[in-house]
Amino acid sequence: MLMIVLGAIAALIGGSAAWSRHEPADRLQGQIDLPQKMVGAGPVVQSVKVEPYSELKYRHIVRQAYDYSCGSAALVTLLKYHIGLDVTEQQSMEGMLERGEKEKIVERRGFSLLDMKRYVASLGVESAGFRAEVKDLETLDQPAIVPIDYAGFKHFVVFRGLRDGLVYIADPSTGNYVFSVSDFAKHWDRNTLFIVYPPKSTPPARQLALTDKELGVFDMDRVKDSATLQSSVATTYRLERAINSGFGGVYVRKQ
Repeated sequence: MLMIVLGAIAALIGGSAAWSRHEPADRLQGQIDLPQKMVGAGPVVQSVKVEPYSELKYRHIVRQAYDYSCGSAALVTLLKYHIGLDVTEQQSMEGMLERGEKEKIVERRGFSLLDMKRYVASLGVESAGFRAEVKDLETLDQPAIVPIDYAGFKHFVVFRGLRDGLVYIADPSTGNYVFSVSDFAKHWDRNTLFIVYPPKSTPPARQLALTDKELGVFDMDRVKDSATLQSSVATTYRLERAINSGFGGVYVRKQ
């Protein structure tokens, strides 16, 4: 009788399928196997690469080392990830102090666009500052440093691109995020752009260019002032994010 009871319990636990032993296989670091049945599909297993959110949030951004060094960090972000120059924030700060007006830099506790222009010129790199409108950003084909006035603070960030009513920003303080166009226009300080031009003799790194995956998928946590977005707009983005989860390598992008 005891054997019958034990057999019934084993059947309940194991189900009707037969047990089999599978030796663990080597797997790349940061990669897991996610069964498709977890997302409503059949019994297919797909390998998924996992990376810390902190790395994704600050990908291709030089984080500012000091509360006053957003300008130097934004500049080095452009030089390193757009131009392809191996420059550190410390080197840029020393270079701007050497070639800039030290008294004014110390007084305002930060660097100006003129300080940046003088420093990149010493590297043999051309640059220029412009006044622009939001419509000009739609056709801009390279990143640029833009000053913003956000939450009462003057701050330098890197404009990466404008797509589908969203402005993509690389911020040396808080990482990658997006503004709605209307909110960015409110915070954009004096509509100023600072562009650093890649040397014609060397192909640019272009690591700040927007990718297809970014254009279709992002977290609403990365949207500044997301509460001001209309609920229908936010719902649309969430639906696109669900569709573009990446399974099977399929993404949907607006044309």
